[in-house]
Amino acid sequence: MRGLKITERFKSIQVHALSSTSSETNGGNSNKGSEPICGNSSKTKPHNNFNRNRSIIPSWSKTKSSTNNNSALLFANLVPLHLPSTDTIEPSIEPHFKPINLVETLSEFYQRMEFCPQSTKAVMCVEQCSLLRGHGDQKILRRCLRTACQNAEDVLSKVVLSAWLRFERRDDELVGLCSMDCGGYVLECPKKNLESGFRPCSVNDHCQCQQELNQETCTESVCESDEESDVLFCVGSEEISCVRCRIAALSDPFNAMLYGGFAESKMSKIDFSGNGICPKGMRAVEFYSRIKRLDLFCPMTVLELLSFANRFCCEEMSAACEAHLASIVVNVEDALVLIEYGLEERATLLVVACLQVFLRELPNSLYNPKVAKILCSSEAQERLANVGCASFLLYYFLSQVAMEESMVSKTTVMLLERMGECATERWQTALAFHQLGCVLLERKEYKEAQHCFEVAVQEGHVYSLAGVARTKYKQGQPYSAYKLISSLIFEYKPAGWMYQERALYNMGKEKSFDLDVATELDPSLSFPYKYRALAKVEEKQIKEGITELDKFIGFKLSPDCLELRAWLNVALEDYGSAMRDIRAMLTIEPNYITSHGKIKGEYLLQLLNRGVQQKSQADCWMQLYQQWSCVDDIGSLAIIHQMLENEPGKSLLEFRQSLLLLRLNCQKAAMCSLRMARNHSSSMQERLIYEGWILYDTGYREEALARADRSIAIQRSFEAFFLKAYVLADATLDPESSSYVIQLLKEALKCPSDGLRKGQALNNLGSIYVDCGKLELAKECYKSALAIRHTRAHQGLARVYHQKNQRKAAYDEMTRLIEKAESNASAYEKRSEYCDREMAKIDLDVATQLDPLRTYPYRYRAAVMMDEQKETEAVEELSKAIKFKPDMQMLHLRAAFYESMGDLSSALQDCQAALCLDPNHAGTLDIYRRIRKLNF
Repeated sequence: MRGLKITERFKSIQVHALSSTSSETNGGNSNKGSEPICGNSSKTKPHNNFNRNRSIIPSWSKTKSSTNNNSALLFANLVPLHLPSTDTIEPSIEPHFKPINLVETLSEFYQRMEFCPQSTKAVMCVEQCSLLRGHGDQKILRRCLRTACQNAEDVLSKVVLSAWLRFERRDDELVGLCSMDCGGYVLECPKKNLESGFRPCSVNDHCQCQQELNQETCTESVCESDEESDVLFCVGSEEISCVRCRIAALSDPFNAMLYGGFAESKMSKIDFSGNGICPKGMRAVEFYSRIKRLDLFCPMTVLELLSFANRFCCEEMSAACEAHLASIVVNVEDALVLIEYGLEERATLLVVACLQVFLRELPNSLYNPKVAKILCSSEAQERLANVGCASFLLYYFLSQVAMEESMVSKTTVMLLERMGECATERWQTALAFHQLGCVLLERKEYKEAQHCFEVAVQEGHVYSLAGVARTKYKQGQPYSAYKLISSLIFEYKPAGWMYQERALYNMGKEKSFDLDVATELDPSLSFPYKYRALAKVEEKQIKEGITELDKFIGFKLSPDCLELRAWLNVALEDYGSAMRDIRAMLTIEPNYITSHGKIKGEYLLQLLNRGVQQKSQADCWMQLYQQWSCVDDIGSLAIIHQMLENEPGKSLLEFRQSLLLLRLNCQKAAMCSLRMARNHSSSMQERLIYEGWILYDTGYREEALARADRSIAIQRSFEAFFLKAYVLADATLDPESSSYVIQLLKEALKCPSDGLRKGQALNNLGSIYVDCGKLELAKECYKSALAIRHTRAHQGLARVYHQKNQRKAAYDEMTRLIEKAESNASAYEKRSEYCDREMAKIDLDVATQLDPLRTYPYRYRAAVMMDEQKETEAVEELSKAIKFKPDMQMLHLRAAFYESMGDLSSALQDCQAALCLDPNHAGTLDIYRRIRKLNF
């Protein structure tokens, strides 16, 4: 990787192994006991006129006293690294479906979804999921998958969608939970998945499979038939007595043989040798013909019966054998054996049951070479297709799992190829080839990647043109890439990603201009901020580079931005800040590999640890209170990471970590921390609480309440009462319910806990009091919370003053919060409610500057413009934000604006797009019905 033309002091970013043994191993990791370095450690060739073989010892470390020796030692045992330069970094091509106009696409989709037949609903829900994956809201994606699962009719779709829901929740990370266990709900029961046909059921419908199994076990008994045998089947030297009419009833061929014009119809003894069945198997056939039971036989005997049934067209027996074998597949080892028999006998149900085991064991099963052989190759796909099990849905799911595990593995490539082969609709082909293009681009197979992107473009996926341009650029055609993206900008409505992409093929001021426009159109793109930060560094303005990154990290946590900021802090010798960023980065992505692709984040953390003073757990708690009180969520995250380093597996800390991650909108990482808290819980009472939070966060509200009640029954605790109160308060509260929630929070506050959690409980209690009109009690709660440094309580206290018509006091209270808070975009937003319109506009502009992803300021400014009869400007204000964040509330408001302006077609489009995001939003449904009534 290329270096930077910057001062000698900044050359300290270039680091490599200082020990003599490292040079002997060509840059490899030679210290015993140190963590292995990931990736290729060989030196990269210097580029153009950049200085070669720069000093490996930081220049400042050579001139300072021995007290700074630790600084030089920070870099021991590392391979050569350079900070990336502005002309070596580039954004990735997003590997998901990205419509050129998402609102229009969602609207068209909703129209199709409204009137689609039942048989296609599941597939359409999967399409909806693919459209919204880039939206990033995990709850919406789960809802789409659940709806698809509810509407699935064939067993393969049920099995895949159920496993997909399990994977999205990462149930494989829950200790003590078997992949084939029924979680208690019909929708995801592995046994119910194998029942064909549409079954209308709710997400919360409980499964009775265990009770049914117990009842069957209790009532089943072998009832011997009293019919006398009247025919003998001879297999080898053994004779098996059978009932002629029973054997004849097995199939039409047997009926013809035993009662038709064949010689066997007159025989009392039939030689049945040479028909591929052993005496033991024939006895099983005879037994089944009378009793219709298979559970008394071993699996190998049932497999022999299945083969026999298929050979002699015994459909009922074949189906029974399949169902029985499918019911006993419970682990990967069994599945690997039985799927081969299933494929050979074309036993679809058995094959699906085996696939279900593989899918519910993901991602681990993909690392099993035998499983990969069954799933990945073209020949394997043909074998599955022969039994009707090679569907787009199957390979779509497998591909997403593989891509999350590794974007460059051969397994990922093969699964995406199978996905493309199984595609039957244009959007499926476009998605498969776009994702395959992204993977091949990462693998540096540029010509093949270009072809894939071009196929995706032909199927209507315009965003894949960015992939075509990138691959051309990589193949030495920068001007062709520039022209392609420029034509895209002129042909379609400009989007941030278009200007970001074109900037790669521009130079100088034009490059900076494109990146500025990209940020203006879509501030959620991290690349422009990283580029500008590095540009500042090249101008020897490292602090200004950090400030540029601060802007982005202030509203969106991104591991790559945190890593870059950490390196810049290292350059300034601010190791504390560098440690903060690395710890936050590792909390979000524990297995993070640095952008250099050579070392693990954990290893970098170990090295940086040598340059900072280590804190005891008591010191960490004190610092956590300090960070919490100044609303520094990233700082708090870093402290908790250090505390977990001191006390690994401390469930209380992992739980706190999950709460912070949720506040920072890192949903996946938050759920991971919550699962770890559950796994490391020291008692059943504690475990029930964490399970309750997991259930609540994944939409199972009633089950969450049940867990809280069970925990309280074992031991009264702060967290159990708080969980129950929180879940109940999530619904619209009537006076009786509010009173109950208040009582629960009071009970929580009576139980032992620390100030951080009690401050939150007091804050929540104050909020309920305000809703009930008990302002003095609310005020008392908020002041108590502030007394234990719960700074966010200023916001609640301001609300109390506002309710009392003391707007000046409310404004001052929010000002105090702004002065104390590290992250204060929400504080500016809230303060705007307590001042006149002009000052409110100033506060909301500041809020947008600090966090452009917050939607309230756009909605407020648009509403003000509508009041001033500036209808076009109001719509433009909302449209500006909808382009990069198609939020349901903004779509609803813009639909209302369009309706008032008489533009019913635009209003209808926005309503349909909004209902794709939330099909039950009452306000949007009202507008939609009114417009439909007028139009039809």
